[in-house]
Amino acid sequence: MSEVVFRNARMVLADSVEDGDLIVAGETIREIADPGSGSGGVDLEGDWLLPGLVELHTDHLEGHFAPRPGVRWNPAVAVQAHDAQVATSGITTVLDALRVGADEDARVQVQEMRGLADAIEESQDKGRLRAEHFVHLRCEVSASDVMDGFALFENDPRLKLVSLMDHTPGQRQFASFDAYKIYYQGKTGMDDEAFQSFVDRRMAEGGRWSAQHRKLISNLCRERGIRLASHDDATEAHVAEAVEFGVHVAEFPTTVAAARASKEAGMQVLMGAPNIVRGGSHSGNVAAAELAAENLLDVLSSDYVPFSLIQAVFAISEAVEGVDLPQAVAMVSANPAKAVGLDDRGVIAPGKRADFVQVRFDDGVPVVRSVWRQGRRVA
Repeated sequence: MSEVVFRNARMVLADSVEDGDLIVAGETIREIADPGSGSGGVDLEGDWLLPGLVELHTDHLEGHFAPRPGVRWNPAVAVQAHDAQVATSGITTVLDALRVGADEDARVQVQEMRGLADAIEESQDKGRLRAEHFVHLRCEVSASDVMDGFALFENDPRLKLVSLMDHTPGQRQFASFDAYKIYYQGKTGMDDEAFQSFVDRRMAEGGRWSAQHRKLISNLCRERGIRLASHDDATEAHVAEAVEFGVHVAEFPTTVAAARASKEAGMQVLMGAPNIVRGGSHSGNVAAAELAAENLLDVLSSDYVPFSLIQAVFAISEAVEGVDLPQAVAMVSANPAKAVGLDDRGVIAPGKRADFVQVRFDDGVPVVRSVWRQGRRVA
C-alpha cells in the first residue's frame, strides 16, 4: 500500500493543535509524525489541516435542481453542481436534506425529491462525486401526505437521518403569530384575509395529522435503525416528547431551555453555522453563540450556505470564551459523524479515514486550498 507524507501542517487534532507531518496509507491515516519525518510528499506550507467536515443538514441541493420557479434542472447535473460547492467548502461527508410532506414551503414535489435521491445514489456509485453523500429526510408531520413520501425513502440505503418537522403556526420556530405573519406575508405576498385563511388551514392540518404522523414515523425509524432528529423544539415538553420517540439529534432548538433539556437528555444539539456567522438567528430565536457559551452546542450545520461551516469554526473559537479551536472543529467533524454513526471519520487520528482540509487565512477570510477524501484529492 502506497504512503504519502503531508508535511509542514498545523493539524487540529481532537484535543490539541500540533505542528507536524501526517502520514497516509491508502485511504487511512497511518501516523501523526514530528516535523521533518520525511522528504517529498505534499508540502502544506504551514497551513491549517482540519478533518474533513461532516454536514448533517443542507438544503443546498434543492436550489440547484429548482433554481427558479417552474425551472427544473437535470437531477444528475444538479447533484454534481451541489457536490462541487460542498467539496470546495471543505465538506467531505454530507447528508443532503430532502423534504417530504406538501405545504406552501415545498418548492419541489416528492417524486422529484425521490429522483434527486436516485441521482445521488447513481452519481456516488459511478464515482462522479467528490464528497460522500447520504440522505437526511425532512418529514413535515402536519402534512396529510407525509407518510406517502416517507414510504418512497424508508428503505433507501443512503438514508442516515430523519427529522420530524412541524410548521403549524403558533409553536416551535414561530411561537409568535406576529413573527409568523411577517415571515409568510413577506414571503408570499398574501393579504390579511388570505393569510388568515392560510393560518386556519395550517392549524387544522396540524391538529389532525401532526401527532399521529410523528408517532408513526418514529416507530418506523426505530424498527429500521434510522436515527431521528427533532426540529425547532421550544419547550421542555417538546424535548420530553422527543425523548419518548428516541430522538438522537435536536435540530435548531429555539430556546435555551429546550437546548439544555436536550443536552441533559443525551441528545446532540445542532444549530446553524449561518447563525454564528451572522451573529444571530434570522427568525429571532436563540443565538447559537449563546448556546455555545453555555456548553449547550454540539453540532453546526451549514443549512443554506455550505461555506458557512468553515467560517463558523474560526468565528466561534474566537468569539466564544471557553470554546477552543479543537472543540469548534469537533462541532463540524467528529460530533456530527458520531451523531449518525459514522465513527470511521471526523478526526485526524491513526486508523481514521484520510479525510482532511487544508485552510489558509487571507485578510481574515478562510481560504480552502485543498481537500482530500479517503486519501484522494477531490478539491
